[in-house]
Amino acid sequence: MSETAEAVRAVIRQLVTDPDVVEVHERSGRGRQVLEVSVAPEDMGAVIGRGGRTAGALRSLLDSRGESFDQDYELKILEPEER
Repeated sequence: MSETAEAVRAVIRQLVTDPDVVEVHERSGRGRQVLEVSVAPEDMGAVIGRGGRTAGALRSLLDSRGESFDQDYELKILEPEER
């Protein structure tokens, strides 16, 4: 797992009530790194946030990191049935 994926995992583990089930998988796709995040179903709201604000903030952090490393990142929060 890359440093970026580990950092995303660490941040998300701080947001949820069940950090042991947080998983972040990284794959390449269309010239970018895709980070797929899965959490316990009851923690989906904490990761997405009211009006998507938390997910938006996580994506902003990834955009900033991507600019530093000349890399595009995409954050995908998986629904429980997508795991």
